[in-house]
Amino acid sequence: MDVASVAWLQAPEGQSVLARASALDLTDPLAARAALSRAVPDVPPEHLAAALTQASLRAAAVPKFGALAASMYFTPDGLEQATRLAVATHRAARLVAFGAATVVDLGCGIGGDLVAFARAGLTAAGVDLDPVRVAVASANLEALGLAGAVQVADAAAVDTTPFDVAFVDPARRTGRGRTFSPDAWAPSWAFASSLLTRDACVKTAPGIPHDLVPAGVEAEWVSDHGEVKEAALWGGRLATCARRATVIGDGGLATLTEEDDPGADVVPLGRYLYEPDGAVIRAGLVTAVAAGVGGGLLDPHIAYVTSDAAYRTPYGRSYEVLETLPHREKQLRAALHERGIGRLTIKKRGVDVVPDQLRKRLALTGDAEATIVLTRVGGHGTCLLVRPF
Repeated sequence: MDVASVAWLQAPEGQSVLARASALDLTDPLAARAALSRAVPDVPPEHLAAALTQASLRAAAVPKFGALAASMYFTPDGLEQATRLAVATHRAARLVAFGAATVVDLGCGIGGDLVAFARAGLTAAGVDLDPVRVAVASANLEALGLAGAVQVADAAAVDTTPFDVAFVDPARRTGRGRTFSPDAWAPSWAFASSLLTRDACVKTAPGIPHDLVPAGVEAEWVSDHGEVKEAALWGGRLATCARRATVIGDGGLATLTEEDDPGADVVPLGRYLYEPDGAVIRAGLVTAVAAGVGGGLLDPHIAYVTSDAAYRTPYGRSYEVLETLPHREKQLRAALHERGIGRLTIKKRGVDVVPDQLRKRLALTGDAEATIVLTRVGGHGTCLLVRPF
């Protein structure tokens, strides 16, 4: 993909060819290429390739962008790095609630966050060093009928003072692949963290160490339908707490902070087991979930919560504990065979078990389905037969 290809895809001929490509069965790339070549024989091969690639990327983008994907433009790396629409929409809503009217995206990529900002009514501007990504981001705003400005520029050289909020999502890839070292981010961690002295937001990887978060900055871990997608750092007046876990699901959005966490003790196994969401675990707010369900921890070092009370909580999965089964593999196999179990979901925390390998060794053949939890209770290995609710 290059700038010329983006321009061609936006033109009438490109739109027509892209529509034809999107209507093909793309599971067999060679057959799709041959079919498109027959349908539009006068189109150069490079344009056919651009249309087929774009059609494939649009299909792959649906989990992130939903119905908008059918109108948007992508690059492979840009799509991989783009923020999921539900998460970007939440971020934009926080800026609107704060009272921001303008935002600058320093390293906008293909414009996923720009789209969310503009859809929320913010005046958004984006910069990126890559001309292709700038062309794609601009094309996405135009395709969705959204206002915004995008240009090629070095994020570190942009004057952010005219904007109410600065946002940056540093690239965490190098020529050797994904990097977990903030020193290798682009823009650098030094630049990103310097923004947090003002009203700014920095998107980071979910695994960012707590001790790397500057003092006075809010760290918000966000999950979407059970997948932890990012940690967002909020600086200046945008910081409203120290640690926050936000979970997005079919029912909407729910959020916890350290102010919701009175702490909790280790308690005996109760009738119900709760598996906190990954964002809650990353934020260090497992005991807030325990307090919310009137329970405690199974073990001081493991993120399982137990209670005698039944709750449906947005902050984790809920299970009824049916019985305790033998923890050792031979006895566990016998117990599962005795109960006629053939399809088994294995969940585990705090024990050295590979679920897929264990499932094969158990060699179950029954007709029933079950879920077991392998963990430690009071420091001892335990197997719980549970039922989701």
